[in-house]
Parts: sequence; C-alpha cells; structure tokens
Amino acid sequence: MSFKELLQSWRESAAAPRTVTAYAVRLPLDEAAQLAALAQMFPGRAPEQLITELLSAALKEIAAAMPYVAGTRVISTDEQGDPVYEDIGPTPRFMELARSHRRRLEAARKGERRPVKRARAPKKRARA
Repeated sequence: MSFKELLQSWRESAAAPRTVTAYAVRLPLDEAAQLAALAQMFPGRAPEQLITELLSAALKEIAAAMPYVAGTRVISTDEQGDPVYEDIGPTPRFMELARSHRRRLEAARKGERRPVKRARAPKKRARA
C-alpha cells in the first residue's frame, strides 16, 4: 500500500485486527509534531492507529526495496521461456522470518501457549 492509498484508507475504513503485544516508542520532536498534525486532520484516527498504519506502509516499502540477488539454481521460467533464478538476497529470509513471527503472534492472540519453531536462515550453497 502506498502512502497515497494509506491516506485514502484513513478517510474510508476501519483498522485491521491487532496483536496482544504493545510497542512503546519515543518519537523525535518533528515526527511527533507531524503525527499530531495528522491526528488533527483525521480526527477519527488515534495517534497510535496512525503510527500502526504508517509503520505498515513503511514495512511494505522496505520489503519491496530489498534487492533481488540471483542464485545459480533455476526455479522456473518466465513467459518468454527464460530461466528465473532463485533469490539469494535478503528477501527470502525476511519473508520466512516474518511468516514464523506471524504464526507465533497469531498463536499468542488466540491464547495458545505452545512454542513455535524459529525460522532458520537458508543454507548457503557452495559456488562452483
């Protein structure tokens, strides 16, 4: 979701479900002033809700900005029949860790106490 789309959603919709975990942050003065301005411009949104939605948009942009690093293993072919190589950059590890943490957070939200396995970093392959 882009920041433009985020502004539109603030005008139109309610927030998504939340975790049981709370995060406390201390903002620099300029960012706190900008947050207060947004809260005043969009009175239906609490500052904490604005922080949550801004963080969500920023995390999506971070994930999209992670570089693709082509490995040596072909995992598929594109529409023209050219090989598509495995991504050995930071994206696969980020996505796997995020999935693992999501499972843990969902279990905590449901009140489950069973341990969830931690995601392992992908094994590095020796280059020929």
